[in-house]
Amino acid sequence: MAGRPRVVVVDYCKGNLMSVERGLRGAGAEAFVSADPVEIARADAIVLPGVGAFADAASTMHRMGQTAALRERIAAGVPFLGICLGLHLMFEEGTEGTDFEDDEADNAHGLSVLPGVASALPRTDEQGISYKVPHVGWNSIEYDDAEPKALLAGIPSGEYFYFTHSFIAPDTPCTVATTTHSVSFPSVVAYRETAFGVQFHPEKSSDAGMALLRNFVSIVQHSKGA
Repeated sequence: MAGRPRVVVVDYCKGNLMSVERGLRGAGAEAFVSADPVEIARADAIVLPGVGAFADAASTMHRMGQTAALRERIAAGVPFLGICLGLHLMFEEGTEGTDFEDDEADNAHGLSVLPGVASALPRTDEQGISYKVPHVGWNSIEYDDAEPKALLAGIPSGEYFYFTHSFIAPDTPCTVATTTHSVSFPSVVAYRETAFGVQFHPEKSSDAGMALLRNFVSIVQHSKGA
């Protein structure tokens, strides 16, 4: 449809591509799936979904020529949304799927948009109370900002989203919202007002998830001057 921003859902052989594509279309985007770095570079915005291990995903993206294209487009200010594993891949390194998950020397390398290492979600809290990992189900996001980032416009602190993950992103100054399951971890991050990552799955999060996807599409439209 004319006027809809073209949003590419990156196919790197990891993730629920079709459900993300449908969600973006419902939010008003002309969404399409592609593994081609040229198509990634031409799109108005990029969504990096993912279900799987960090190391395997990072290796696949590098082999397919996607890593350089993603870094260049994010640096250029093209709107970007990383979902779940896509959030982890925004960071410098990740331990998931490596031969030695506790040895930093063997960490896999991500997009390096944000500093730090994505690592395993602890199975116990500070009091030694056990938590089920993977963390699967509905949980709330919490933030203190009275004027939240555009991605969270109209979405109150305390809103619930659907999570399914065993690894978490590190806390950095780019953390926008947090969620607690054994520990508090970043559930929304923002970089330069155009690149975002979410730990939950908006495409599986009912009305709240659709509101977030609509906000992302609105950010894309604004970036185009629409």
